[in-house]
Amino acid sequence: MVREDGKRNFVLVEDGEETSVFSGTYPRQAALKAARRLHPAPSPDDIDGKATLRLRERGTDRVHIYEGWAWTEAKDDDAPEWMDDYVTRANVSKRGIEHLEA
Repeated sequence: MVREDGKRNFVLVEDGEETSVFSGTYPRQAALKAARRLHPAPSPDDIDGKATLRLRERGTDRVHIYEGWAWTEAKDDDAPEWMDDYVTRANVSKRGIEHLEA
């Protein structure tokens, strides 16, 4: 279901339970937000595993399936002073869409 601002809500499904809600204009945007919560690797070169993220779009029967991973890196030189020295970055790759049965 699309909100007035054009964003949609996606619910993270873990072990059959819906745990968190992420919003975004596109499913990938919500998947990136969810991937940032994964345990990050020390660098992009040290990523050893990828997690499967299942995001159900609220108001529909669609479940978007992504493979996600995260890593930490030093903050940019122009980042604000209050920001931590390291930030978490994430990436996702879409694996498909499933439709729930009624």
